[in-house]
Amino acid sequence: MTKPHILQIGPYPTWDVEELEKSFTLLKYYEAKDAEAFVAEHADKITGIATRGELGANRALIEALPKLEIISVYGVGYDAVDLTAAKERNIRVTNTPDVLTQDVADLGFAMMMAASRNIIGAQQWVKSGNWASKGMFPLQNRVFGKKVGILGLGRIGYQVARRCAAFDMDIAYSDLVEHDYAKDMTYVQDPVALAEHADFLFVTLTGGAATKHIVNKDVIKALGPNGMIINVSRASNIDEEALLGALADGSLGFAALDVFEGEPNLDPRFLSLENVLLQPHHASGTFETRKAMGKLVRDNLIAHFDGRELISPVL
Repeated sequence: MTKPHILQIGPYPTWDVEELEKSFTLLKYYEAKDAEAFVAEHADKITGIATRGELGANRALIEALPKLEIISVYGVGYDAVDLTAAKERNIRVTNTPDVLTQDVADLGFAMMMAASRNIIGAQQWVKSGNWASKGMFPLQNRVFGKKVGILGLGRIGYQVARRCAAFDMDIAYSDLVEHDYAKDMTYVQDPVALAEHADFLFVTLTGGAATKHIVNKDVIKALGPNGMIINVSRASNIDEEALLGALADGSLGFAALDVFEGEPNLDPRFLSLENVLLQPHHASGTFETRKAMGKLVRDNLIAHFDGRELISPVL
């Protein structure tokens, strides 16, 4: 039996490629010197796309593949996939929710802790000899008992809230609707009002046109010079220009960021700021979660070509 041909948009860990190749013929788009010519050469064979959340699949690519049946996304975010173009062709789309939720929440909470207590700076204080020569490290800020706002109380946001609850934090959230499962939290519909409430603002909502720059200059101003933004969602959810300006002039206290516009080539202004904690978009970056994500990508593809129900469909 001929294996289905899958266009692999970006690299995956070796263990995922090895498993995918047992069931599929992988055509590695990211290795092609001329991607457009590569697609044209194989277009009549490609029936599936395996991509990553930040890479997606745009309309031009979808329209170039007349036999495309499914797009399987390695990641929970699928805003980089043109869902309208996929829907027009009845192309199925899947992602990898749930399996990465806990790790993303862990990193978000860890960033808040690391930034508040300046753990990285404290290590440098020890390594540089300053502890011995200058004495104790400057005082930092506590986390327990503070006010936290969670913008987007989906899977990840809820798990962030659970971690904050263990630190006796005053938790409020903003979402499209008030949730029954969050009765012990305060619902604040307006993001500006949520930021006014918060010492720490977690951004954990989905990306896309509907949420682009939802954290705008007004939200940032409301959080204020003592506030901190933690983003483990999509870079597009924050107005990066407004964020950089506020960090530079001190009207925002701190930002802990795992995602950036144009990453990995982030705006160089971030690199000169002292009031940021920068991470390389690795919130789901544990062996356990990445293996589970790869398996779900693979299982969705296999289910589709076997004619079975998809495990985690988006479309």
